[in-house]
Order: sequence, then structure tokens, then C-alpha cells
Amino acid sequence: MANLIVINSKIWTGEPSQAFAEAIAIKNDIILAIGSNEEILKYKSSETNILDHPGELIVPGFIDSHLHFLTGGFALASVKLKDAHTKEEFIKRIKLFSKTLNSGEWMLEGFWDHENWGGELPSRNWIDDFTTNIPVFISRSDGHMALANTAALKAAGISRNTADVDGGEIVRDKHGDPTGIFKDNAMSLINNHIPDYSSKQNSRALDAAMNYVAAQGVTSVHHMGTLADFEVFKSKQDSGGLITRIYSTAPLWQYERILVRKADLDQDDPWLKLNGAKIFADGSLGSKTAAFQDPYLDAPNETGLLMDDPDHMLEGIIAADKVGLQVVVHAIGDRANHIILNHYEKAIKENGPRDRRFRIEHAQHLLPEDIARFGKLEIIASMQPWHLMDDGRWAERTIGQERAKTSYCYRSLLDNGAILAFGSDWYVAPPVPLQGIYAALTRHTLDGGHPGGWVPEEKITLEEALRAYTIDAAFASFEEDIKGSLEAGKLADFVILDQDLFTIPAEQIKEVKVHSTFVGGRVVWDGKRY
Repeated sequence: MANLIVINSKIWTGEPSQAFAEAIAIKNDIILAIGSNEEILKYKSSETNILDHPGELIVPGFIDSHLHFLTGGFALASVKLKDAHTKEEFIKRIKLFSKTLNSGEWMLEGFWDHENWGGELPSRNWIDDFTTNIPVFISRSDGHMALANTAALKAAGISRNTADVDGGEIVRDKHGDPTGIFKDNAMSLINNHIPDYSSKQNSRALDAAMNYVAAQGVTSVHHMGTLADFEVFKSKQDSGGLITRIYSTAPLWQYERILVRKADLDQDDPWLKLNGAKIFADGSLGSKTAAFQDPYLDAPNETGLLMDDPDHMLEGIIAADKVGLQVVVHAIGDRANHIILNHYEKAIKENGPRDRRFRIEHAQHLLPEDIARFGKLEIIASMQPWHLMDDGRWAERTIGQERAKTSYCYRSLLDNGAILAFGSDWYVAPPVPLQGIYAALTRHTLDGGHPGGWVPEEKITLEEALRAYTIDAAFASFEEDIKGSLEAGKLADFVILDQDLFTIPAEQIKEVKVHSTFVGGRVVWDGKRY
């Protein structure tokens, strides 16, 4: 008999043979049955809790296929710069937040966007006067560029004589002095001098992150991070504190250490898995470090940068794939994506056939001839719809209309047999699947500048977007047998929404609220905690 039964609902199951149902029965953390009210009430006993949700929609728990979980948690308590729309507001917020810190305490995260005030990059001179005793290293919203103040430069021993770094850039003024802007690999010059967070701080950040995504209907995440991050998750799991299921990755060049750590784990554990080996191919569009075949229109001498030598990347991909790990590669520009597709093709030929599920994270800008290769090579396109709402405001100024036609090309990828797994890239963007679904269906931009949608021919359907946040996202982590759809025998991870996505206009989806979130049949969000 069931512990919990939900009746009188419209349930989108994610299972094609029974796309909709009206009731679901749960026993402990597993779905007993799903079907009509009459069928499901047979599982009722005197101890069964009955929930009645007429007019609301139940969907499988959302899976965020790409985020930086701990950083997102830390960002919740950091200075908020994402929506600072002027230089003056940017400076004001940093000044106010600096007053909350002790002398010597680092100011981190931030996630500013210089496009908000016209594209001028910030400088350490903007903030030095009031941060003389507080080292500042605050990231751009995409995480591929950051601003350091003079106190941070001194802490890291950086001067005008500091050499540039391969795969990165120290931005300098006309005198050759660092302005405070560090791009991609150059950011390590500062990062290596930032004190580690304590175990207590990490635990608090994880709790904050889990509670925050639960409020958005997210029940599982694919974390892009480090082995140290994984140990934070493992510690929380050992204490019984996880309320979010985590599929974790670590840097590709640590593949031997990943393999050793993975061997110590219960591979059937539904809460925490370690299997991904990640590498960066290039940077980001907003930082002009995404690698393109042709130059940026507004920077005609630049084509972006590669974070590593292509031959070296290929060596690592083949090695990590050979030992059975899932290779996960960040690629944004069309040149970077082309190189990684070539590398994947070579690795498949080198290591032979197996169920490897190679992933390209972001896959934002593709050469037309590369779109079909995702389906042909069975490469998962792990993409983040919120980015198109953001980038669509200004991307054509940077890459032009022709390259925009194959940017965030969801429709074309699906039509060519690719599997899409959707996520947020939080901290870079909000971990809110309903906003991602809205973006994928409407392709509206944040500034309202494309009322018909930016590149509208690449819109997808509601069911396709839901699949990318549920069953296909579960496939991207080899977990489609236990979650991602609502069917008997799978984990009871589901979300109750206050409106039916299938009966309202796509434009209204971003207004839909999460009524409650269940993980393993247990409420982790009830709509009242925020």
C-alpha cells in the first residue's frame, strides 16, 4: 500500500506510452503506480496520506544539467552585481558590501555584466579608494573574466612585469599596468592566492544551494566542479543532509584520481555519483574569448582563444574515455565546437564502440555543417536556454546575423537526431527551469527586443523542452532507468506547478510558480519557505 497518493491532478509523465495520468501512488521513495484516480486509490490504506491537487500540473522533478552548485550557494550571500545597470550602481553596490567585510576578508563572486552599461570594462581604479584593506576578485557573469582591485594584485604579487598566461589575458592600460581585468586562464594568477573556504562555510553554501534550487522545482543537478567539491557533497550525504541528487564532474586531467575515487562509491546510490571528466575548450562570448573561425565583428583582430593546445586536449579526451569516464567539454564558439566534435570522432575510432555519452557543454555557436554531427556521433548537447535571452540582446553586434542563425539551434539539433539536456549554468544564470522552458519556446530576449523571438525558427515545443529538463537530462547522466519520468519503479521525484503549462500561452510560463517539490516522495519545498 502507498504512503502517499496524489489525485485529481494532470500529470505529465515523460513516458510516451502514457503521456498523461491523473493520480500517482508512492511507497517510501519509489513510485508504486501511476494512472487514473480509480486505479491509484486501490493502493490506499488507513495510513495513506492523500493530496488533492485539481487544476495543477505535476511533472517529473527538473534536472539542471549544468551548474556550479557550491559557487551558486556562495553567490547567494555575496555582493549582487548581475543587475547593476550602470557604472555608478556597480561601484555603489561594491562600496556598500565592502562595509560588511572585515579587513583582509576577500570579496568574491559578484557576477557583473559590463554590457548592462554599454560594454566598458570595469577597472580597479573604480573601487580602490574604498577597498584598500579588502582584496576584491569579482567575476563577470559568465565566469570567464574577473576584476581584481589593487589589494588583490598585491596579495597575488602581480605587477606590470607579470607575464601573460597561455589561454588567458591580463588586460593592461596604455602604460602596461594591469587594469584589474583577468580573462580565463589568467584568472588563476589571483585564484591561487584566495584562501580556501572552511568546511563549515562549504556546508552552509551547499545547504543554501539545495534549498534554493528546491524552490525552483529542481530535484537533481549535474555539478561542474572539482574533486574537493565532491568531498563536500559526500560529507553532506554521509550525515544524511542531501535533499538534491548530485551527478558530479571533476577536471579531466585528474581522470586517474576520479577513477580511484569513483571505485570507492556505491554505484547504485541514487543521491551522489561521480563520473564526469570535464575540460574547457574555450572561453565565453561576452568576454570575447569564445573561439570562432572568423573574427568578432566588434573586435576584428580577435577570434577568441583556446584554453589548451588542441592536440593536448585530444590526448586527455582519449585517455579519460579509455578508462570509462564520461567526457564533458565546455565549447561555445564555432571553432571550439568543431575541434571537439573532431576529437570525439577520433576518440570513438581509437577506443571502439561503447555507451559513452560524450557531452558538449553549451554548444552555443555552431558551424552549419557541424549540426548534424551531434546526432550522427551521438553527442549530447548540454545547453542553457536562459543564455539565449541574455546573449540575444547584443550577440549580433559581436558575431553578426549569419552566425546568429546557428546559435542556440535547438530545433536544428533535435531535427538532426541530437539529444538536448537543459540546465542553467548557475551561478552564471538563474537555476529556474520554468524560465528556461519559456526561453526555449519563445526565444524572447531580456530587453524585449525580439518580440517574435531571436532566430524564431529554432523554437521548440513544450514537450521537447520538458524532456530536455527531465528524461533526456537523466539520460545525460546515465540515470534514465531510475529518474527523469514518472513511472512505476522509478524514484518519486516530482514537482507540482500552480498552472497547467499545456493550456496557457508560452509567454505566461515564466509566471508559473512551483507549488511544491518532492524528492524521493518527501517534500523538500512547499511554497512557503521563501
